[in-house]
Amino acid sequence: MKRDILEKPFPPEQIKQREGTFGRVLDYIEGHHIIHRLNDAFDSLWSFEVLKHQVLEEQDEVIVLGKLSAEGISKSQFGSSRITRAKESGAIISIAADLKAAATDSLKKCATMLGVGLHLYNGDNPLRDAQNGGNGESRGTNAGAPRQSDNPGRSPNRRGNGGNGGNGGNGGGNGRITNKQLSYIIDLGREVGMDSKGLDEESMKIFGVKMPYLTIKDASSFIENLRSM
Repeated sequence: MKRDILEKPFPPEQIKQREGTFGRVLDYIEGHHIIHRLNDAFDSLWSFEVLKHQVLEEQDEVIVLGKLSAEGISKSQFGSSRITRAKESGAIISIAADLKAAATDSLKKCATMLGVGLHLYNGDNPLRDAQNGGNGESRGTNAGAPRQSDNPGRSPNRRGNGGNGGNGGNGGGNGRITNKQLSYIIDLGREVGMDSKGLDEESMKIFGVKMPYLTIKDASSFIENLRSM
């Protein structure tokens, strides 16, 4: 087993972010990067099988129990995905596609048990290292299923303090937007009646990039623009 390959940190550009529940930011690694990593580590001599699956229509969720095997070692984990429905009718679009997404989630979790993306659990996220001036601080990140990360919370006076997401110790502000800044921008967006799509459009109009690709400095400017609305 090539542990050096399995446990090699993922580069910042492969660590994706999206908005989760309660305005929190979720970090994740896409499935094809996990597959490439397994192929490199095991010379493609690995297998993945779905042991069980379940469709929970009332909960709008599908669940898969998968098993990853390589070099005589097997790891099993559950994966899940929301059921995708048509907006107008609420009809299920494709259970097969939802099960495939749950299987990918299971595969990523199994791979984590072999060390793939384990550095993210240890707070050694290269993206946040760049954001936080190399201090290595990272919380709540999962290379398998996206997990909830830092949430700056909702305080009555948050417009007046700390809204820039921590400019101090961020390598001069040239690193990527921090999770705290992104969550704060989403909170401010709600106050001015803008959802994530609207915020992305506003960010594109002002800075030429969507929110997750703002620099720390530009994110601070964006926050000031939202405060003045």
